[in-house]
Amino acid sequence: MSTTYEQIYDAVKLIPRGKVATYGQIALLAGNPRWSRVVGYALHANPDPQHIPCYRVVNRFGEPSRSFVFGGADAQTALLESEGVEVKNGKVDLKKYLWDGR
Repeated sequence: MSTTYEQIYDAVKLIPRGKVATYGQIALLAGNPRWSRVVGYALHANPDPQHIPCYRVVNRFGEPSRSFVFGGADAQTALLESEGVEVKNGKVDLKKYLWDGR
């Protein structure tokens, strides 16, 4: 049986390059729609940033984390933009870049 964090990391690994998911979306995919805050804790403790692309997770408004653990908020924005995700005025256009979960 996998742990909660492992379930979260498995869900995050599914987000394709050039797309984002919300904390709530990852919580739902990991098995509990009430785990949004737990998703944040798990991503902060990401043991393998090379293979678990936590920078692809944004809040429900499309905003990157202000306290992105791997180099500050600008680092998350830079990583998203390197994959073709536009961040305008501090937000990702969720209508354009939100992963549909398939």
